[in-house]
Amino acid sequence: MPETTNSSRPPARRRTLRIVLAGIFLLVLLAAFCVLNVGRWLVREDPLEHAQAIVVLSGGLPVRAVGAAELYRAGWASQVWLTRSTVTADALAPLGVSYTGEDVYDTQVLEHEGVPAQAIRVLPDPIINTADELAEIAANLPADKSGVVIIVTTKAHTRRVRALWRRLGRGRAIVRAAPGDRFEPAHWWKNSGDALDVVREVLGLLNTWAGLPLHGS
Repeated sequence: MPETTNSSRPPARRRTLRIVLAGIFLLVLLAAFCVLNVGRWLVREDPLEHAQAIVVLSGGLPVRAVGAAELYRAGWASQVWLTRSTVTADALAPLGVSYTGEDVYDTQVLEHEGVPAQAIRVLPDPIINTADELAEIAANLPADKSGVVIIVTTKAHTRRVRALWRRLGRGRAIVRAAPGDRFEPAHWWKNSGDALDVVREVLGLLNTWAGLPLHGS
């Protein structure tokens, strides 16, 4: 009886190698898909509705303030709130350099864009990071959680703001991206600024989902 050969059937080791290579190939495809689409995924806006106030998150001068003014002119709220960051002023103070504060410049932008001074309110307590900022906004809403605010930020920041609000806020927050933001979700890797935004937001989301073990300073 002729001896049986294994030529018609690949050895188990070869089959295993092929399965491993196929798995690696699929993982590479999945990773590429995630990388290419993470910019779009980060942009997460809510439908507009009338609110108690429109809030300009700190940073992104003048784009966020201009976006908030546009919403005010459209009648979505009767007030525009600003937060007060002291980070830059505190850093410059030892050098004897005065800094008036971002809220001052945001106020000037809002007034330039048609928001009357009496409709602008600067929230009292200073903030350091986005978590502090959202906590300060929530503290100025009704305790019965009936308040609604429209929060204006930049595109890549929207998903993290929503995640933080679910953890820290009370009432409802409608998160909107400033129309003038030049972040390109579909091609974020082509611009160093967009790439830095994506990395920062992904890391920020991981910190949020982990329960905020890392605190901004």
